[in-house]
This record gives sequence, C-alpha cells and structure tokens, in this order.
Amino acid sequence: MKMDPKGFYLYWINQSKETEFLDIATIRDTRAGKYAKLPKHPKVRNVFNMDFPDSHHLAKALTIVTGPDTVNLTYHNFFAAKEVAQTWADDILAIAYNTLRANACRQVFLEKVYVRLSLQTNKDGKIPVKNILKMFPADKKRVEAALAAANLPKGKFDTIKPDVFTEAAFKTFILHLCPRPEINEIFTSFTKGKGFMTKEMLTKFLNEKQRDSRLNEELFPLVRPEQVKNLIEKYEPSSSNASRGQISPEGLMFYLMGSETSVVKLDKLAQSHDMTQPIPHYFIKSSHNTYLTAGQLTGVSSPEMYRQCLLAGCRCLELDCWKGKPPDEEPIITHGFTMTTEILFKVSSSNQSSLAQSRCDYGMRSGSSL
Repeated sequence: MKMDPKGFYLYWINQSKETEFLDIATIRDTRAGKYAKLPKHPKVRNVFNMDFPDSHHLAKALTIVTGPDTVNLTYHNFFAAKEVAQTWADDILAIAYNTLRANACRQVFLEKVYVRLSLQTNKDGKIPVKNILKMFPADKKRVEAALAAANLPKGKFDTIKPDVFTEAAFKTFILHLCPRPEINEIFTSFTKGKGFMTKEMLTKFLNEKQRDSRLNEELFPLVRPEQVKNLIEKYEPSSSNASRGQISPEGLMFYLMGSETSVVKLDKLAQSHDMTQPIPHYFIKSSHNTYLTAGQLTGVSSPEMYRQCLLAGCRCLELDCWKGKPPDEEPIITHGFTMTTEILFKVSSSNQSSLAQSRCDYGMRSGSSL
C-alpha cells in the first residue's frame, strides 16, 4: 500500500493486477495493533495466528475505517511487513482530519482528479482513455472534444503516456471540458478586447470589481502591485506573458480557482486554543441533530450516532424529542416538519447494550467512569 505524494489517496495493486483506491477524505478512523478489527475469514486468521493474544502479528495489523458518515462504515484490513502499523495509523488520520484539506479550493480538487487518473495505469504503465471517460460520464462527445483540444488521444481504447498526460495538459483539457463563457466575457469587456490583462489592469480589477467595497481598508487593505505580480507569476501558464507582467484569460481562471479566492479564509482556520489535550479534557456539546446520518431535511436517523458521540468523548447529548403517533403517542426523536426518519426515544434492548458498551469503552479510554 502507498500514498500519493499529495496525500489524496491510498492505493495498492490487487490480485487482478488492478489499482484499488481509498480516498483519504472518506477515512473516519484508523486502528492499529490490538485495536485493529480482526479479519472474519478463518484462513486469514489462521495464517497470521490472529486468534492468539500474544501473536506478534497483532502489532503489524492495521484497520482503516471509511464511509460517507459514521454509521455506514467499511473496514479495510492490512498487515505490515514490519511493526509500522501504528505510525501509518497516526499519519493517515492526521492527513484525513486536516482542516486546510477539508476546506481546500477548487484547484486542489482538480489536482485530486489528475492524481487519480495518473495513478490508474495499465500493465504497460500508460493511462487508458476509458478511465477518463469513466471519470466524466455525463457527455462522452464533450469529453472527446476536450481531449482533442488538449492534443490528447480520445479513442475509448487509446492510451496516454504519463509524460504526455502532464498537469498542464490536464488543465487545458478541463478548460475545454468546463468552459466559463461568462468569465471570458468579463475579461474581454474589462480589457477592451485585448487578449491579456496588464499588471495595472489586474490590480484595478481586483480592487474595484472583486473587492467588497464595504470592507475597512485598514483591516482589509487593497491589493498592492507587488502582490499582483506574484499572482501573475503563480497562475499565468505562459512564461512569456508572466515575464511581461501580463495574465491571460486562462491565467485569470486559474487564479479564480486558487486558494486566494477560497470561500473560507484559510488563515482563519488556524486554531487559537490548545487543542493537544485528550478529548475528555474539553466540554463538547452536540447539536440536537446528532441522530442524523445525513441532511436535516431527508436524512436517515440512527441511534448509532449517539453511540459514536459517546465514543468520541462527548459529555452532553441533546435529544430532539417529539410526541409520537396515536394512540400510544410514544415519544420519538426526529427533525420536526421534515422528511427525516424517526427513532424511538425509549432505548431498545439492543441499543441499550450498544450505548452501555460505548460508556464502558469511553470510561476505559478516558480513565473515568460515567
């Protein structure tokens, strides 16, 4: 198993000689050693003596938990050649829960697509065009036209050499696949039909058109020419344009997809408090929507969500209680006046044992009792 250099995917070659991927963004937990989930297949357990507590193979076991939420989970079991499972578990989880990665700009997500396509090579080390068609399935002819515009093969059974499928070629492909005529129109009207913006033009555009005029200039100063020069050098794909202090429509597009225009101010994500203590050292309050596995309009409700909060160390759980249906009108937990499913306020025997186990596990982890 490997991780790509940018930390988007874990990948490995399966028995069919095909590349399998785990998206880092879907990872919910990692468990190593005695905390790893033991494989169910008896042959695998016997090969590694997993049924014996003193088995040295336990220290090499690694479980990666993935899923769209904390209820619908998939467990992936791995065995390391050396006792490095805990190091992998810690590093993978640190990347998966990185705040900057979770709030990345559009360009980062396009890089993620490029990395996946680049890793999906055939036995000859080439990239099959069919993988690109599969990645963008909505309009086959549009994808083929974009590939042709980027001077890349477009046939379903064609392949692309890695040195041809460069990041620059991929960006050209994306610009033709997802054109933004409205931005080109703005660019043309602002430059009076010129094919580029000068440094002065871009400075004026950013300060007068892009900037919120209501902002305080002391707290949010205007963009300076030196900053604009750096932006042009960073985003302009043509080195000759960049050397002359000019940016093309493509360069402006890349800038608008970059981190400087992210909806979330990345520098505001830095934590200002000590977040290095164990979770039980903090007071954590959940929302009354804790029971939902998805959106609050049509999401599925599950008592498992409460269990996960207890395991995570929450000391306060808020229950959204409503009167049930007649004739018993037994209390239920749901999101009122929506299409979310309901769960009973009364804990069933199975859920009661599950929650009790959560309290037990939590007490063992935190060194306290509930």
